[in-house]
Formats: sequence, structure tokens, C-alpha cells
Amino acid sequence: MTTIAHLSDVHFGRHDPAVVTALEEWLMERRPELVVISGDFTQRARRAQYRLACAFVERLEASGLAVLGVPGNHDVPLYDVFRRFVRPLNRYRRYIDDELCPWFESERLAVLGINTARSLTIKDGRINHEQMRTIRERFRAVPEAKTRILVTHHPLFAMPIGEEAELTKRVGRHEDALLAVADAGVHILLAGHFHRSYVRSARDMVENAGPALVIQAGTATSTRLRADEVQSFNWIHARRNDAVDLQLFGWEGGGFAAGDHARYGFDGGIWHRASNQPA
Repeated sequence: MTTIAHLSDVHFGRHDPAVVTALEEWLMERRPELVVISGDFTQRARRAQYRLACAFVERLEASGLAVLGVPGNHDVPLYDVFRRFVRPLNRYRRYIDDELCPWFESERLAVLGINTARSLTIKDGRINHEQMRTIRERFRAVPEAKTRILVTHHPLFAMPIGEEAELTKRVGRHEDALLAVADAGVHILLAGHFHRSYVRSARDMVENAGPALVIQAGTATSTRLRADEVQSFNWIHARRNDAVDLQLFGWEGGGFAAGDHARYGFDGGIWHRASNQPA
């Protein structure tokens, strides 16, 4: 069994320093095999914000933790029009990671990150055909027993948000992206963007989505909170590639406390929440 800490939308520049400190201490004490950060490292892609985000990542790595991240739409400059269209992720590549399709592989895990942030959209995401080829090619040689995980900032599906459960926009080239994910045999899809924790089998959402468990993270450290959520992150135990434990940890003013916990199993067609686990 291996453990993954799934963070998202840390938004340095609109972060709570106390939450950041507590999160670092929590991670360094429990030592997951991998820390995933699914985008929006900064609030407005400014140098000072990137320096804060860089220092956060470097402190985790200096403690011996592996970190894999992808850019979010907030990591592309909004008001600096020249930089937005000519060098949209130059600062991300300088301060966070020069690799926009990062890869992590261990004895039990194979994890690929894909950049969905684009200059031409303010908040929506897209996947291009080259990235779809990368998804297929990187996972092709991965042994069957390993858990295959794809990380994006924007979810590949329309997500229910708000009291009326209205659906968000889907990522650009949605159907082609899902075909690539299905062809690659991806087991888990990790994303953020909407500041809400959420989990569901992909085939519950789209019939031809492939055998993936969709896991969304809320915002880990930002003060940009929706009315009914606190800062939170996901703690994932990949028991096997067909059995996953998911624990939500939320901020309670003085530290992170365990919240909802569930076990999911894959029956060969769809992921199911175990009936003996709390809702």
C-alpha cells in the first residue's frame, strides 16, 4: 500500500500562513510517498507569489518528500498581456518546475501530470493532441500491477457545484481526452480548480470514460473559500490498483482534522464505495 497527499489550489498571495505551516508539519510527520499539487500555485502569477510557492515546494523536497505539480489557470499572468500570450508559464517553469508534463514512478505508482492551463482562456482548460499521445505513450510500458494516476488542474468532466448542483464547463477536447485516458488504462484522475472535494467513478459520469476514479481536491491553503468549505486536502491510500482508501483532512482553526473516509473498490467495470464505510 502506498500513500499520496493530494493538494490543490494553494494560491500563494491569497494564502493563510498558519495553514501553510501546519500543512508542512503534517506532511513532514506522516511522510507520504508522493505529494501531488494539482495547480494554482499562485493567485496572480506574480514573482513574489511564485517565490513563496517555490519556497514551500523546496521545504517539502528538502525534507525528503517527492512532489509532483502541474500549473493552473491562476499560474498564467492575467493582467500582464504580453507575458500572458508570449511567455505564459515562464515564471512557473523558473520557480516551480521546467517540466510541464512531470512523471513519477515507483514500485507501486506511475503518475503523470498534464498542463491544462492556456493563455487564450481566463479560467477554462484544454488538452491538446500531443498531450493525449503523451498520456498513451507514458503509461504504455507501465506494468499492470502499478496504480496509474493522471494529474490535471482542470477536471476532465463537468462537475456539480453549488446548491443547485449546476454543472461546470468541461475541459476542451473532452471526448478525445477521455479516450486517451481509457486507452492508457488510468486508474485515478486527480484535479482541483473548483475548490471543492469530490469523488466519483468516471463511468457514473460519462459512459465511455474508462475505468478511472475521479478525485477532486478543495483548496489546501487559500483564503478563497466557498461558503460551505474549509481548507482541505486528500489523503489517498492506493492499496492496489483496484482498491483505494480516501480520507479528507480539513482545517479546524488550529490544525488539520480527519473528516470523511471511504474505501473504493473496482469490480472490473466501475468503482464502488464500500457499503461498510461511512457516507
